[in-house]
Amino acid sequence: MKSAKEIHLETRLKEKVKDYPTCSKLLNYLLEDEELQCLQDYANSVSIKRLGYNDHGPVHMRQVANNAIKMLNILHSSGIPTSLEKEETGTFEDSLCAVCIAGMIHDLGMTIGRASHEQMSVLLGAPLIDRVLKEIFPGDIQKRVIIKSLALECVIGHMSSRKIHSIEAGIILIADGCDMTKGRARIPLAINKTPKVGDIHKYSANAIKHVRICPGDNKPIKIQVEMTGDVGFFQIEEVLLTKVDSSPAKQYVELYAGVSGEEFKCYL
Repeated sequence: MKSAKEIHLETRLKEKVKDYPTCSKLLNYLLEDEELQCLQDYANSVSIKRLGYNDHGPVHMRQVANNAIKMLNILHSSGIPTSLEKEETGTFEDSLCAVCIAGMIHDLGMTIGRASHEQMSVLLGAPLIDRVLKEIFPGDIQKRVIIKSLALECVIGHMSSRKIHSIEAGIILIADGCDMTKGRARIPLAINKTPKVGDIHKYSANAIKHVRICPGDNKPIKIQVEMTGDVGFFQIEEVLLTKVDSSPAKQYVELYAGVSGEEFKCYL
């Protein structure tokens, strides 16, 4: 059974790609895939119950896909080409497909553990990518190779642990960092009472009230983070800003953060 939050995020995802029939078909395949759902559910169980981390399951992966597609659409509306478009190896819709896949599989490696989980996500996600792309592009092996390769770059690069080069991978990196509101920390804070190394991530995430992604004033994309307390700045400066700094899409992003009722600080 999918949660109400999962269903809500799926509705938003479908709305964002409704003008792109191939990507819509691909998204529906992913959302209905039983194996992917099981992997996402188990990744969350391991992350929260075994390791004491924040949500890394179906809600998080759907939220990252939503964030990424929203940012990619903003860039497209601003006339900024994706890497596939600029290199003339694919269309904007191909980039959307790759980002959609990456958002939905990037944390599957949490089923195995936290260390190098992005590499495990590639290992677990590759057969699934092959399966979905054969369904969506049955007669176009070149397109399958390009979209798969790009999606895997997005996945392997989402932790800032290695240099990435495409706009699409840079967008996934930032989209992952943007999912840091208090909802991600609610369950682990409730069930894990014993202090552990890394708890600052849960407490800082719990101080994040809203993360808004919208067209910017001076750059195409504006990210605005509103928090309830100063502890939230840890999440901005140690997580989100680190990811934005490592992203090939950094030049297109402006970032503001602050406590509710106070002046927001401009980071980028």
